[in-house]
Amino acid sequence: MLGGLLVLNATFASSAPEGIEEAMMAYFTFSEEVAVLTISLFVAGYCVGPLVWGPLSEQVGRRNVFILSFIVYTGFQVGCALSRNTASILIFRFLGGTFAAAPLSNSGALIGDIWDAGTRGKALAFFTLAPFAGPTIGPIVSGFMAVSGVDWRWLFWVLTFFSGGCLTLVIFTLPETFLPIIIVRKAQRLRKETGDDRYWAPFERKTDTIGRHLRRVLGRPFIVLAQEPMLIAITLYMSFVYGCIYLLFEAYPIVFIDGHHLSLGLFGLTFLPIFLGGVGGVVSYLLIFNPRYVKAQKKYAPAGVPPEIRLELAMVAAPMFAISFFWFGWTSYPWISLWAPLVAGFPLGWSIVYIFLALFNYMIDAYLFVSASALAANTVVRSCFGAGFPLFAGQMFETLNPRWASTLLGFIAIILGPIPFVLYKFGPVIRLKSKHAPTKPPTAPPKEKPTDPSDNA
Repeated sequence: MLGGLLVLNATFASSAPEGIEEAMMAYFTFSEEVAVLTISLFVAGYCVGPLVWGPLSEQVGRRNVFILSFIVYTGFQVGCALSRNTASILIFRFLGGTFAAAPLSNSGALIGDIWDAGTRGKALAFFTLAPFAGPTIGPIVSGFMAVSGVDWRWLFWVLTFFSGGCLTLVIFTLPETFLPIIIVRKAQRLRKETGDDRYWAPFERKTDTIGRHLRRVLGRPFIVLAQEPMLIAITLYMSFVYGCIYLLFEAYPIVFIDGHHLSLGLFGLTFLPIFLGGVGGVVSYLLIFNPRYVKAQKKYAPAGVPPEIRLELAMVAAPMFAISFFWFGWTSYPWISLWAPLVAGFPLGWSIVYIFLALFNYMIDAYLFVSASALAANTVVRSCFGAGFPLFAGQMFETLNPRWASTLLGFIAIILGPIPFVLYKFGPVIRLKSKHAPTKPPTAPPKEKPTDPSDNA
């Protein structure tokens, strides 16, 4: 729950300025394009942070990284609340995003540390809701704050209190979960209690130079990404999906404010169907797909369940994701009831949760011991898309109009949609050549050998 809350905190902060953009434009006297940067630069920080936080957590532990990053992240929220010029608000937003990125790469790895593959699915179901629930809730909160008349700075004070509360929970409730670090601490404790220096942990015997250590910490995510074709495919698909979430922050105002003349407060509520769709996706996963996975564990025992079983969710969601954009685009005419494009957000949110849940589980199952680095590489590329899409979304939807802009996105979704199907079929073959997959489970349940009557038990 805490891992998911930390991700919710970070992603909520990313989109929160959406509702107060006009107030900031009036105070700082900058253009709408610069106002969009308050969101894009925060997400751009996600491109930098995971390069350090993911691999660093595999050197010093998950807990230490969370504490360090959230102390600084909370301080930058205070900086945003006290900003007096354009440069300061933009710099603090970028740096805030850099330190807020720690849970994006590490919370999934934390869940992988704690639970086995069967239980992990349930935990990741709630965790997966956070990366896009936060961006959809942010405009709701800031929109109503804008129409209530409070100063725009109060939004950043709210973010300060939220991040400070999360930091308190980390300090007082989160234990270390990374096994090599736990073993190191156990060895240190035994040496102290017994006075016997023969107790040691393998992690303590590493003799890397500082340069080699830095190369491993900063370069490992890209090395893992470059050497794994299936991780490249997964990252490309998830990056497009993630970018589309942030693209909607510029597309929705064109449809619902310019087209249907909603107020800022009511406009924030237009993101609610996406969140409700995500909740529906989580509930359906817990009721239908996770029990199927538990049965598969018994079926494949004593071997592990192939990671490709996780991709069933994405295979269901891929067509749904593409259809949602066609639905949203071609019902976005001002003379059509706003409920038509609004309800399109429900299957959109549902499909996003399925895609993220399937691919998060797949990455952790396939790259268990370097999962933080794999997730970090995925987060960096995904965040580049999330930061870049809002910068051209407004111009694209105004130039092409919402119908054809959404159609373009729908066709791209169709092109990328076969990725989970291809991995489902060829993933086992690809993993046999992997340099980072720790196990190669069979692709079919093991058959029982016929009993030989001459064998004596």
